[in-house]
Amino acid sequence: MLLGDVHTHSLLHTALNEPAAPRATTRVRPSRTPFRIDAWVLGLFVALPLLQTLLHLPYYLSSRGERLRSPLHDLLKPSAHIGLALGVVGLAFFLFMWLYPIRKKVRALAWTGSLGSWMRVHIIAGLSIPLIVAVHAGWRFEGLIGLGYLSMIVVCLSGVVGRYFYTRIPRSRNGLELSLEEVSTERRRLLTDIAAATGLDPSQVERQLAVDPRPYTGLDPLRTIVRMVQDDMARARVLRALRRQWATRRDASLNHTLRLARRELALRQQVRMLEATRRVFGYWHVAHRPFAVTALIAVLAHVVVAVFVGGIGQ
Repeated sequence: MLLGDVHTHSLLHTALNEPAAPRATTRVRPSRTPFRIDAWVLGLFVALPLLQTLLHLPYYLSSRGERLRSPLHDLLKPSAHIGLALGVVGLAFFLFMWLYPIRKKVRALAWTGSLGSWMRVHIIAGLSIPLIVAVHAGWRFEGLIGLGYLSMIVVCLSGVVGRYFYTRIPRSRNGLELSLEEVSTERRRLLTDIAAATGLDPSQVERQLAVDPRPYTGLDPLRTIVRMVQDDMARARVLRALRRQWATRRDASLNHTLRLARRELALRQQVRMLEATRRVFGYWHVAHRPFAVTALIAVLAHVVVAVFVGGIGQ
């Protein structure tokens, strides 16, 4: 169980100064490969509907009456061909997003993949849906469609904020929270690897990686978020300074060493802000769920009306 800021800092300080026990397992190096894959997949899902919009921009900019007379209407309207295909894809993505909360709660579904992988797919789907659905609707948002789309946009923006809080909790690659002992072991390993790569003493490396030590205790949610952003900016400044310092050593693995340093800085800050992050994350869940449920109800109602009544978006 992870402890409070002061107690955690004390235990981490002790652990980092104890000699490391021999480890038989292979060290896992930080990697940006998952991020790059996610960026490419997200770019694809965003580029396709965006390209569709640009190719037929005059149609999407025309009035309702002009669209009805356009030869492209039977191809692009929400109920036919391209429009319908995008609607089905958007609906599938939206329903898939609701599987992530189920995966988190049901341990028997662990065989379907790690929580970290599920979160990555959840984010890609969430960021892709607004544009896909917008093209499906012909960039016209009226009545029930408008309510559903507005809720979807709020959920998407809220999800971006939630992801920011999610990454402030120390986690392993599979998305599970790290224990205090695991964080201590990881930080000790990182400091050892950085020292080996730079030729510096581990204690000297730790001093170079020093960041704002102010605790988060007593801060309200707004000031907590402000402090988080300030910490992020401070971490970026430290990394820029380290790049300048370590570049003089002409180390071919400079970028790799900086990734190790970035991970160490992140862990140090995450442990310090852990309790505050959990508190703000709880507030976020309370605000996020009503919008998500509203969007779900609006989308399902739209689908039911479109299927059984027809004529939607003609």
